[in-house]
Amino acid sequence: MPTRDYQALDRAHYLHPFTDFKALGEEGSRIIERAEGVYIHDAEGNRILDGMAGLWCVNLGYGREELVAAATEQMRQLPYYNSFFKTAHPPAIRLAETLCRLAPAHLNHVFFTGSGSEANDTVLRMVRRYWALKGRPEKQWVIGRHNAYHGSTVAGVSLGGMASMHAQGGPRVPKIAHVRQPYWFQEGRPAGQDPEAFGRECALALEVKIQELGEEQVAAFIAEPVQGAGGAIIPPASYWPAVKAVLARYDILLVVDEVICGFGRLGEWFGSVHYDLEPDLMPIAKGLSSGYLPIGGVLVGDRVAETLIEEGGEFFHGFTYSGHPVCAAVAQRNLELLEAEGVVERVRDEIGPYLARRWKALEAHPLVGEARSLGLIGALELVDPESGERFDESLGVGTLCRDLCFAGGLVMRSVGDTMIISPPLVISPAEIDELIEKAHRALDATLAWLADTTTDHQEECLP
Repeated sequence: MPTRDYQALDRAHYLHPFTDFKALGEEGSRIIERAEGVYIHDAEGNRILDGMAGLWCVNLGYGREELVAAATEQMRQLPYYNSFFKTAHPPAIRLAETLCRLAPAHLNHVFFTGSGSEANDTVLRMVRRYWALKGRPEKQWVIGRHNAYHGSTVAGVSLGGMASMHAQGGPRVPKIAHVRQPYWFQEGRPAGQDPEAFGRECALALEVKIQELGEEQVAAFIAEPVQGAGGAIIPPASYWPAVKAVLARYDILLVVDEVICGFGRLGEWFGSVHYDLEPDLMPIAKGLSSGYLPIGGVLVGDRVAETLIEEGGEFFHGFTYSGHPVCAAVAQRNLELLEAEGVVERVRDEIGPYLARRWKALEAHPLVGEARSLGLIGALELVDPESGERFDESLGVGTLCRDLCFAGGLVMRSVGDTMIISPPLVISPAEIDELIEKAHRALDATLAWLADTTTDHQEECLP
């Protein structure tokens, strides 16, 4: 079918996620037809380097026949059965054991979901259920961070701190509060703060909020190791140690959202390992199956699991597709391949450091105020070349740069004027070189557009 026909059907029937429906209808969708390795191919025959691994998830890259075979075999044997009513099946059981073996030692149980959003819904229910069983039902408040993303369900939006999402959809889940994010470039740099002092100050904001609400009312603190959708925000080195010190003084649960950072993204199996954290609950998804099939879950720490098991009775929560056998079989094979091929260790020891060196060099570009990375996640902060300050939002510089990247054969996402990448973990040095070259060309094209726009504006103002 010609691209324009796909676009017409798309316009007529398909409401896309996180989309301005009218604008998309006017412009027409990009139609992606196939993929292999780190590349996607559109219906016009263009080969595009996927610098975002889909949506942070295609860790093993596209076209892995081993995952196709795992799905096919499981489909033939048991395509579906639920895990309600005292029932289980081998794929979910095997996957649960593997996950608990790979996770930090105190995480020995898993509750399966269909996505990261569902995982964070589960977290909210489980946190409040835990405290009720401990005889402290008044511990209801959950503290998150401004600009954090924990999904787009009602509970996920409430736990997250994205103002644009909060502005839509009416009342959110009550008794959820937010504290400042450890985003030095946006909040600490303009104030002239040292990054490490800024990190400690952000941790202090958590303690102030706990004291404001009252420890006896606070159930949990939820945070991503690195804020992904907020702009690949890598906290100052001082931040997580200071947060750990705060939490050690209070009896509240720690929830570390590993939906993006889990399964090798930061060069360890989990971001919690990189930052030496001991979460009570750990939501997972995305890289769990390399995005080949939808699956998520919550890894549950011993003190929570033991309370739920020994004191809880029935937990009235779950999903039709919790631990879906085909999704579980593909996730199991995905984890086996990540282990067998040493992918996580390669990110930590080889390809992550290589990306860091090449990525940091982009800081020399006039448009780039900061180039940061950790493992295989990175961000570029776009700034006015003259002032070094942020652009006026109305210019849409980040969106322009994103579109120029796509036109030049690279997927790089924009969050405002922050450009972010999260390529497949199997990307090669040569492919990183290609990514850097294409990113540089897009930056040059963006700069040229800005120069033309400024010149046109100056000419309009001439007498």
